[in-house]
Amino acid sequence: MFEFVRANTRLFQFILLILILPSFAFVGMQGYTSMMDGANAGVATVNGRKITQAEWDAAQREQADRIRRQNPTIDAKLLDTPEIKRQALEGLVNERTLKAAADKQHFSPSAEAVNARFWNDPQFAFLRNPDGTVNKALLAAQGMTPSIFMERLRQDYALRQVMGPIETSVTVGTAAPKLAFDALLQQREVQMQHFDAKEFAAKLNPSDADIEAFYKEPANAAKFKLPESAQIQYVVLDLEALKKDVKFTEDDLLNYYKENASRYGVPEERRASHILIKVDRSAPAEERAKAKAKAEEILAQVRKNPAEFAALAKKNSQDEGSAANGGDLDFFSRGAMVKEFDAAVYAMKPGEISNLVETDFGYHIIQLTGTRGGEQKPFEAVRAEVEAEVRKQLAQRRYSEAAEQFGNLVYEQSDSLQPVADKLKLQIQTATVLRQPQPDAVGPLASAKLLDAVFGADALRNKRNTEAVETGPSQLVSARVVQHNLARVPPLADVKDKVRAQLIQKLAAEQARKAGEARLAALKANPADTAGLEAATTVSRAKPQGLTRAQLEAVLGADASKLPAALGVAADDGSYVVVRINQLQPRDATVIDDKTAAQQYAAAWARAEGQAYLAALKSQYKASIKVASPASAASAP
Repeated sequence: MFEFVRANTRLFQFILLILILPSFAFVGMQGYTSMMDGANAGVATVNGRKITQAEWDAAQREQADRIRRQNPTIDAKLLDTPEIKRQALEGLVNERTLKAAADKQHFSPSAEAVNARFWNDPQFAFLRNPDGTVNKALLAAQGMTPSIFMERLRQDYALRQVMGPIETSVTVGTAAPKLAFDALLQQREVQMQHFDAKEFAAKLNPSDADIEAFYKEPANAAKFKLPESAQIQYVVLDLEALKKDVKFTEDDLLNYYKENASRYGVPEERRASHILIKVDRSAPAEERAKAKAKAEEILAQVRKNPAEFAALAKKNSQDEGSAANGGDLDFFSRGAMVKEFDAAVYAMKPGEISNLVETDFGYHIIQLTGTRGGEQKPFEAVRAEVEAEVRKQLAQRRYSEAAEQFGNLVYEQSDSLQPVADKLKLQIQTATVLRQPQPDAVGPLASAKLLDAVFGADALRNKRNTEAVETGPSQLVSARVVQHNLARVPPLADVKDKVRAQLIQKLAAEQARKAGEARLAALKANPADTAGLEAATTVSRAKPQGLTRAQLEAVLGADASKLPAALGVAADDGSYVVVRINQLQPRDATVIDDKTAAQQYAAAWARAEGQAYLAALKSQYKASIKVASPASAASAP
């Protein structure tokens, strides 16, 4: 279903905003501000204050780290594009603009207001433990401590006071959303006839003369031109290479296992239920005594009938997060709860009920309901893991020395990589590379820095080893050019198969279009002639029925004032489809109902209002970016 009509709850938006920390609001103001007086040249200005290159670099790193946490397998090259870098700078400019506006309007929430918002707003419940503490594990996964989180929440609170009144002022009726979504998700009953280019291609057999003529067409020269390339030898020094040559004994593995026994066990976790009677430690003595008396009364009922613990928790516990579940806190590890609660739980036996446990949140009655983990894995079960870790650590210790040897050898004996390969027991590898990393390149061959060295004047002219190039963490590479190939148009014999395939593709597309256009003309002349048309089907933006985006938009955008109507649309692969529009149908109510449509419409309108207001603020505070955008840079002479 389309992203535009996908339901995005407010809670989900908060999770994205607070945990993922988009650079729009959270760009680490303290870190950036501390560098404002640095010597870096300004790349942008807001309200007369410059944003330095160092600050931009920091924003890029934070953005990349955030994306990696969301998608650990993402290709690192995608995080280093001009567009991504530009996004980081624009986010930094937006944040500075909003901060300038917040300062101007004196929006600076107190610590009490921020704390109250966090502890009382149900939208942050997922960040609070059942005992009322902050979920440190969840924050740590995002690279934050509770104090950093609260500071960023304070910053966000201030910035939201700037944008909030604008974004929440949007009101929409029912007519406009209905009209917009009716148009967006209108359905059309159609019949289609496909003219597949592949079917025409199978029947084509161009002659050698046709192939040669196509090859010699001036417009086709660039299609067959081979880019500049270099055939290289290269060696890689990294931890993987060094791991193969490290020496250790079985006793070394056993000693490491014993010294790091805690790493090879299953952490103990305990499951408990509790009943909380809230009272602050700073509350008046009378209030505290009243809360304690109530807790003692409940404790007496629990001890009298332990089987009623869950029922009593549902009835009496003032912990909103767990009361509905009978006080159940599920399993948690040591240190996850406040120290008094944690100490009590880990001192209990399964089934045992504690005395009153006092914490900053009040009085707890705890029942230990289960334990798991805590066992030590035998050496035999983890030997492979131990060996891998020992190899890694020994390789890390060896790396600094080996890196120095590597750099010296490739420089001092620059006419061959064999000496460094022999000395450090490395494998000489071969590859053909271009000046720019290829989309499918991995490892060192994806390093622009290495390719710059390969295509350097000394490496190309004198066929000398490149210097030791750092292509990744604990990874050095040196390469040597074996053969340099300039950009050229190869002889026809070398690319005849490629030329033939492209000629067939062109001819097939022409024939598919010609056949399709002939059928379209016949259908327009006689709309009742449905021979060859497929059975009627319903298409919409939610149900494209195999049409490409361009084809679908053409069908939905076609004049339907007089039906049946006919049109033809080519696909990117050269295929052609003739479409007969039979009738219009209202949008499918199962895709989005009127209530959700109104909500989505209001949200979109609010975003548009917010963007317009932000643009006005950027004009007011003279926000400007001084570096060229990727598109501008690409078009510059």
